[in-house]
Amino acid sequence: MERAILVGLDLKAQPRKKAAGAAALPFTAEESIEELQTLAVSAGASVVESIVQARPAPDAATLIGSGKVAELADHVRFQEADLVLFDAELSPTQQRNLEKALDCRVIDRTQLILDVFARRARTSEGKLQVELAQLNYLLPRLTGHGAAMSRLGGGIGTRGPGETKLETDRRRIYRRIQKLENDLETVRAGRGIQRKQRQSVPLATIALVGYTNAGKSTLFNRMTRADVLADAKMFATLDPTVRHIMLPSHRRALMSDTVGFIRNLPTTLVKAFRATLEEVIEASLLLHVVDASSPHVEQYMAEVSSVLHEIDAAEKPQILVWNKTDLLPDGIARGGKPGLPAVGVSARNGAGVEALLETVDRLMVLDPITRVHLKIPVSDGALIHRIHERGRVSSVRYDGDSCVLEAEVPESLLRSLERYLSA
Repeated sequence: MERAILVGLDLKAQPRKKAAGAAALPFTAEESIEELQTLAVSAGASVVESIVQARPAPDAATLIGSGKVAELADHVRFQEADLVLFDAELSPTQQRNLEKALDCRVIDRTQLILDVFARRARTSEGKLQVELAQLNYLLPRLTGHGAAMSRLGGGIGTRGPGETKLETDRRRIYRRIQKLENDLETVRAGRGIQRKQRQSVPLATIALVGYTNAGKSTLFNRMTRADVLADAKMFATLDPTVRHIMLPSHRRALMSDTVGFIRNLPTTLVKAFRATLEEVIEASLLLHVVDASSPHVEQYMAEVSSVLHEIDAAEKPQILVWNKTDLLPDGIARGGKPGLPAVGVSARNGAGVEALLETVDRLMVLDPITRVHLKIPVSDGALIHRIHERGRVSSVRYDGDSCVLEAEVPESLLRSLERYLSA
């Protein structure tokens, strides 16, 4: 296990501003580095020390300043650290300068998130998306390294094997990026075909969204009886999973478990995972799952809202799901936002899940429910069984060779029952 030192930057001179679409102030430097530690542990590192440097502005050469870098080098030697993790996105120049001064590997927040994603990817689509994001991250750093080596500008020594190798690597990466984008476009087209096939039958899609480690996969398993990996580590679920779900009205819907959001989700990841995030974009209803027991709940909600704005999904109907209420002292969830329905649940023990299903059923606009009186021949047992299976039957009586039912049925079933309707 690699020994890691975490380094954060606290910009004291900058006022803390609200994020776009957010309702809470962003994380403090201390809160942010706590999250970085969780990411590092998820990547398999052993965190031996955390350091936060306060500065009025980032240093262009090293981010934290030459004095702090010298102090950090002493910590690296004393702790026998294998790598240093920075809670910021480093420029290619900053990364090279820091590695030279510290004499160990230096990784920034984006690279760490990409590494965690690479470990979690299981399907071919997930692996394609991660590789695309990694190459997009690597390319400017390769270019920056080449600029330092080649000293472009004319004259003797401005061309040579070093730059030739660099150009070869750059062209190879460009070609690989193009192939990955084409492959992902094929995946996206395939998802579009599957989505159209699903839409030909009026099945609504419900997408679980929320900050990473909010308990989405546990709730997904509870509601769909699936066996998706549920782990306390960040991004335990990376590849999207879609399962059928039965609502109390006996209507069927599709539920999608998606990748967890996180603060400052790298742009390369948002772009690479566009195909996955389309499950959120195309959903009829979003369940915004929140860890009600977290002290950073407001910040987490703000970051999720920010990502939803970024992918143009913020205006979709939502239900705020306060998860992990069993960890609250009184077991009672907090209130929701004005106009936003809120339900408190415990995905672990199932408390509140029935109330959540009732709320979903009430807000589901696709395939509306109609109350009907039906008179069906007793000989058509398959149809009667289907009404019991897909509708909510309130009364049954027999009149000669006919079965008379009073039921609430979805529109998709009503189409095949019109000739059996009775006054």
